Amino acid sequence: MHVTLKQGILDPQGKAIEHALDSLGFKNAGNVRVGKYMEVDVNETDRAKADAAVKAMCEKLLANTIVEEYRYELQ
Repeated sequence: MHVTLKQGILDPQGKAIEHALDSLGFKNAGNVRVGKYMEVDVNETDRAKADAAVKAMCEKLLANTIVEEYRYELQ
């Protein structure tokens, strides 16, 4: 799962990293966004149920859907 701030929401960590990269000479780096990456093992053989469980985890706990967006991939 990847959780990041929605576009248009100020990302102070991203801005700090962007400025640091610029000061180190990386002039081509921009629009840096900082987020969270998580891996979760879901003990479910039914893919639709696993998908629903992961979505519920994101909606209820792992992402603040007011200011964050999330994406995930089942493997």
